[in-house]
Amino acid sequence: MTISMPNETAVTEFILLGFPGLQPNFFLPVSLTLFLAYIVSLIANSTVIILIILREQLHQPMYIIIANLALSDLLYDTITLPKIIAKYWFGAGSISFNWCFFQIYCVHHLGCLDSLIIMLMAIDRYVAICHPLRYHSIISNKLATLLCYFLWPFAALNGLAMTLISIQVPYCGPNRVKNCFCASQFLIVLACVDVALEKKKRFIIIMCVHLSPFIVIILSYILIIRVVHLSTNNENWQKAFYTCTTHLLVIGLYFIPRLFLHVINQYPLILDADANVLIVCLYTFIPHLASPIIFCLRTKEIRNNLRQMFNSICPRAEHRPRTPGKRHCIKFYCE
Repeated sequence: MTISMPNETAVTEFILLGFPGLQPNFFLPVSLTLFLAYIVSLIANSTVIILIILREQLHQPMYIIIANLALSDLLYDTITLPKIIAKYWFGAGSISFNWCFFQIYCVHHLGCLDSLIIMLMAIDRYVAICHPLRYHSIISNKLATLLCYFLWPFAALNGLAMTLISIQVPYCGPNRVKNCFCASQFLIVLACVDVALEKKKRFIIIMCVHLSPFIVIILSYILIIRVVHLSTNNENWQKAFYTCTTHLLVIGLYFIPRLFLHVINQYPLILDADANVLIVCLYTFIPHLASPIIFCLRTKEIRNNLRQMFNSICPRAEHRPRTPGKRHCIKFYCE
């Protein structure tokens, strides 16, 4: 929808196209896939948050960081997925001007926050494995909590910057967003002026926000794998290498397609619209499903606490598993 102004036409709403080239007979399978992804993410991340809050045994730096990651992913999915699901189910693809820019703010705020929290997790693991005797003197619950509290407003600055870059240009014609949600790279191309400078600003910010944490994470895991290899026997080394590899796969899935897409979009017409949207969904929603499982629910301590909580709810269970004692940091962080 547009309204006439004296010298230009101002857009008052945008239309989310989802996958622009998708045939109508695929609307239901795609929307069901997105709906199931949202439900699984909602259940998994909510379970992680509630469990970490309620179980005192999990009030540890690593789990405090993971709870913040789960909350960020949950908010991201709740702000983006219901709208595109409604578009495919009810044809409700329109989104108001203000709500679209609110989505942009949240998408870039929470996306930046995820990068910083994953980096913080990697640093926490590095200290725990490479300096186990000094771990509790370096990283405490209070420090982990303060760092997480700091990252939320810091990441909000990124969301604000990306929103200001996108909103300062006029939108006076096309209003069809070729994506499942509003994001700066898909909205700014709809502006009715030259946005070359805005694109450069956005690219520089994106590289700083995502490439810098990715480099820190890779270096941390290289040091972790080296220390584990030198300090454990062959069987434990293989187990630790497998676990750290699965962590890196999830991390790589979050960072590599994201960085690739932002670099490749500097050169227009290389990727078609559907490929762009597919890559966005790949690095956005799949890590949100995998993170609570890979980083949290696969650990024995979390599984034991889940059993204890289930047994307290269902007293008919025959027995409750005993909470394991403290273990070496390498086993705790790479099991």
